[in-house]
Amino acid sequence: IDSPVDFDELKKLGSMMGSGGLIVMDEDTCMVELARYFVNFLSDESCGKCTPCREGLKQALIILKGIVTGKGKNEDIDKLYKIAEVTSVASLCALGLTSANPLLTTLRYFKNEYEAHINEKRCPALFCKDLISYYIDPKKCQACTICQRNCLVDAINGAPMKIHIIDQSKCIKCGNCYNVCPSRFEAVKKISGEPVPPPISEEKRLIKRVTKENQQ
Repeated sequence: IDSPVDFDELKKLGSMMGSGGLIVMDEDTCMVELARYFVNFLSDESCGKCTPCREGLKQALIILKGIVTGKGKNEDIDKLYKIAEVTSVASLCALGLTSANPLLTTLRYFKNEYEAHINEKRCPALFCKDLISYYIDPKKCQACTICQRNCLVDAINGAPMKIHIIDQSKCIKCGNCYNVCPSRFEAVKKISGEPVPPPISEEKRLIKRVTKENQQ
């Protein structure tokens, strides 16, 4: 993070100035999805004149799509390395020669994220839709109905004074429930790489609020 932003210093780190823009990322950025995004962009921008760039990016994109959707295989990482090696030396223009950078840098610094996607079917950044689920923690839900009212597909079952439950078969993972849940509750959770806990029984879903009148 303390590296000077100039051509030579970034080149040492395996990067480049490009258009002069900087993209800031944090722990919520999935590095595998990031690689897929840029490979998809480069594949669209490729003129298609040389085979290493055209076909290499096409095959890399197929592999990356499989990984972020939970269909990754153990041999995928080696295949990505081989594709990157060929495209980085055999392409005819700068776009093709540098098209392997998103693969090589993410594999170099975040290989563990690739392995988590492939071996555990887990997205550490909790980003990839096919690898995450939304779950309402019954211990934190206050039955305020905000998430239920903002669900686009009526996947949340609940009512005032009744703990809410997400119907996983209906959930489209839009994230609305997660985003609108009041921060003082933090009842909606994102989980990945583990099964969704079973819903609590009907009799345990009723919330009894303690008021001053009840205490007297």
